[in-house]
Amino acid sequence: MQIPQIRLQSTPIKIGLDIEQPVQQIEQKAAVQSIEQPQAILEIHTTRGKLTIDQTKAREDMDLKSLSKRVEEFAQQGYQDWLAGMARRSRQGTELRHIERGGNPLADQAKQNSKGAEKHFNLGWIPSHFSVKLDYEPAQVEIEATAQKPIIDAQINRPEHTYTPGSIDVEILQKNTLDIDFINLFPNKTGEWKQR
Repeated sequence: MQIPQIRLQSTPIKIGLDIEQPVQQIEQKAAVQSIEQPQAILEIHTTRGKLTIDQTKAREDMDLKSLSKRVEEFAQQGYQDWLAGMARRSRQGTELRHIERGGNPLADQAKQNSKGAEKHFNLGWIPSHFSVKLDYEPAQVEIEATAQKPIIDAQINRPEHTYTPGSIDVEILQKNTLDIDFINLFPNKTGEWKQR
């Protein structure tokens, strides 16, 4: 028995593409920049330090006294000696007034009046310690700084851009086909397919 068949045979379409790639060029020039930095305004005010050295006591220890100091000391010493002399004369006068009490007041007074003051010696330092007085006022520095802002000038350069678009050419290399075969089927006069 022959079975009717319809056979289909197709051929796909083949397309060829000719592609030209796009070309893009970008060039970016550097910006032109100018920077100017003004110097800061700096003001410095200085009060000088003050060193005071007082060596009056050291000079006095070395017997290098000023005239006013010597006059003052001599006046004080004269006053003390005058008071001591008055006291001695009063005491000695009282002793002589009471001569009847015995003793030898004239000889004793002559001996006392002929003796000088006792000399004292002691180990010491000339000038004495801390006889030079120092006084120091440190310097004062006032600094005032005023910063100046930089002056910046910048010119921007736009990028240079060129673009060539690509293209695609389409070409049919092979057309599609469809072949139909009828096996064991035949058309009749009415246009219907029948098996023989």
